[in-house]
Amino acid sequence: MGDTSTTRAHPAAAERGLRVLSTSDLAGIDISLADVVGTVEGAYRALAAGESDNPRKLTVTPADGHSVAYAMLGRDGNREVVAVKTSYKHGLHHGRAEQRYYTTLTLYDDATGLPVAMMDCGRIGALRTPAVTALLARECARPGAASALVIGTGTQGRLTLPFLLTTRPDLERLMLFGTHPDGVHAVREELGRYFPRREVEVVTDLRAAAREADVVVATAGGHTPAAVQADWLKPGALSILVGHGLAPSTLHQADRVVATSEAQMNVTGTDMADETGRLPIVDAEFPAVITGSAPGRGSEHERVFAYNSGLVVTDIALGHRFAQLALDQGLGEQVSLWQ
Repeated sequence: MGDTSTTRAHPAAAERGLRVLSTSDLAGIDISLADVVGTVEGAYRALAAGESDNPRKLTVTPADGHSVAYAMLGRDGNREVVAVKTSYKHGLHHGRAEQRYYTTLTLYDDATGLPVAMMDCGRIGALRTPAVTALLARECARPGAASALVIGTGTQGRLTLPFLLTTRPDLERLMLFGTHPDGVHAVREELGRYFPRREVEVVTDLRAAAREADVVVATAGGHTPAAVQADWLKPGALSILVGHGLAPSTLHQADRVVATSEAQMNVTGTDMADETGRLPIVDAEFPAVITGSAPGRGSEHERVFAYNSGLVVTDIALGHRFAQLALDQGLGEQVSLWQ
C-alpha cells in the first residue's frame, strides 16, 4: 500500500553537514494517506521479521508532574537507518493552549555512516499515530464493522477518521464526541479534505454512542470528561486507546488485549492500571498481528482492547520517507554542525 521505497535519502549530501528540516519544510510536502499507512506497515513488518530494533523508551518527569520527556532510539533494518527521537511536553497541569511541546527526529544512514537529516517530528507523529490506529482497526475490528466513534478533537482526533476510512472504507457511520467547537469544526474540515462525500455525526450522549460503535478510538487530552466504561461496549467492539477517553475497565474486562508494545504500555499506560497498580498481560503485540503470526481477535463477539503507543521504528520509517521527499524538492537548510 502506498510508496514504501527504501532508497536512502541522498546521504552524500550529508558529507557537507546536516540537513535540518523545519516545521514549515515538512508542512509543504504532499503525501497520501495510503503512502503513510504503507510506510508504517512496512516498519511493523520489518520489526516482526527481526530486521529492526525498537528498545524501550526512556522517560523522565518531575515529582509534581508539570512536564514529561521521552527519548527513543531505534534502527530500521529495512531502510538501514538509525535514529533518535526526543519528545518534551511542558505545562501538563494547564490547558492545551498553554502547553509547550517539542519533538525532534535525527536520522543516520547506517550503510554509509553519514547523517541524513534532523527534523521537527510533529507532523511525523501526527500522521504515524492515526495510521497505526487505522491498521489496528483493519486487523482487529470485527468482520462487517460499520460504525466508528472518535473521542477527542485534537491533532489525533482530526486525522483519525480519514485514516480509518483508508483501511476500512466499509465504515458507514462516523461519530464524534468532542467538547471544543473549534476542534469539532477542524475534524469536519479534515474529513472533508480527504473524503468530501462523507459526514461525521457529532454526539453528546457518549454512553449511547459507545453502545452503537463497532470501533471506539479515544484520542482526547488528559482533561477530558469522557470515560467510556467496559459495560458500555457492545459484543465485538474494538476500543483503541491513543490518548484519553477510555476507563480502565475497558482494558481489564476486555476479552483480548493487543498492544503495539507491551513494554511501552507498561511505561506509558499506568493511568489504566487497576486499584492494585496492575496492568493485564497483553495477548498479542501488533507486529505479530500484522504479519499474521498472532490473531487480532479470536471471534467476532470478543471485545478487543488495543493500546496504541508510538514505536520509534515507525517514526524512523516515516521520517525517512519525508526526508526523501524533502531532499528531492531541495527543502531544508544545510548546517555545518560538526565542522
